[in-house]
Amino acid sequence: MGKPDYDAIEPFRNDAFFKNSLGLANCPSSPTLRQRLDVADGNFDTIIKQESASLIKSTAHQITPITTEKGPLVPLDIDVSPFDNSKTKKEGVSRTYKGNDGFAPIFSYLGCEGFLVNVELREGKQHCQNGTPDFLRETIQYSKQITTTPMLLRLDSGNDSIENVKISIDEGVDFIIKRNLRKESKEQWFDIAKQHGQAHVARPGKTVYRGSIYRKLPDIEKPVRIVFDIIERKIDKKGQTLLMPEIEVDTYWTSLNDPESQMIELYHDHGTAEQFHSELKSDMGLERLPSKYFKTNSLIVLIAMLSYNMLRLCGQESLQGSNGTQRPAFRKKAFRRRIRTVIQDLIYLASHITSHSKRAYMSFGRYCHWDDIWQQIYMRFLVTL
Repeated sequence: MGKPDYDAIEPFRNDAFFKNSLGLANCPSSPTLRQRLDVADGNFDTIIKQESASLIKSTAHQITPITTEKGPLVPLDIDVSPFDNSKTKKEGVSRTYKGNDGFAPIFSYLGCEGFLVNVELREGKQHCQNGTPDFLRETIQYSKQITTTPMLLRLDSGNDSIENVKISIDEGVDFIIKRNLRKESKEQWFDIAKQHGQAHVARPGKTVYRGSIYRKLPDIEKPVRIVFDIIERKIDKKGQTLLMPEIEVDTYWTSLNDPESQMIELYHDHGTAEQFHSELKSDMGLERLPSKYFKTNSLIVLIAMLSYNMLRLCGQESLQGSNGTQRPAFRKKAFRRRIRTVIQDLIYLASHITSHSKRAYMSFGRYCHWDDIWQQIYMRFLVTL
């Protein structure tokens, strides 16, 4: 429901349907809920991650891949997204790379639908590569439990590390990792582009060079391909002639042999993960974590991962339109439903609960647009689970 605060449990304490749905004899109060989460140990981490992977595998209609010359590859996007928790004294809150105080959790999304495979809460000051190799290995293992289709790992320049490349090769996962130039000069790459790349004049005063080279890395047997995208600007977009040309350099490690333009587009699709971050932080209200303890907030983030996947599965199931059901006319055809839309359409939905012969019945209004779709979702989850 997008309500991560402890006090949000209070309206449900006397709700019989809520307790019956979760198999609870009694609904805990807000202080009890807080105390129980505080004393929970780390054993829940593995259980929640395994159950989340099992839920996706058994319930998702498909994990949509992307098309490459190598064949279909399921995207596996890993990225850090800071949580702003300014003006709080919670454990782990520190300065993030965004310039505010908060946490810097790392997320991994599988498929074009954006199923959340793994998540780890981190202190705000922690560098994005610190701890990522272990997180990457764990994420790949959970992803392989969900799908047997080959995967394409996508990372941004903060995770430009030889260790990440080596893990991908050892695990048999293709990759596109944006490189961090570090001490490499733009002029040196511009010389490489003129020698090995193909030039294209995008507009007067703007020339784009694209191509690829191979470079040997330590502890890796075969040279790794580097795709480069280099822009030389002599005239800016307003038509002003520049005294000195501006050079813009983007380079990528990759295991694929697709054309350079397609490789760059495949990496740009990695930006879709920003929308998934937004759905977690705004639609589910997860950004301002409720506990003062870091361990408890880590557990809450994992529980949110399970809830996020449930909502995502409900949204994807509502798009199928099987068994004669049709989407409401006011909802346009879409590939993926935003979490906020799922909550508004399917969770905040009026219904009537009746009891008869020791059985509970749920009924919707006569003109409810989502009646048939909820029946479809219920039957899908009932059969698979």
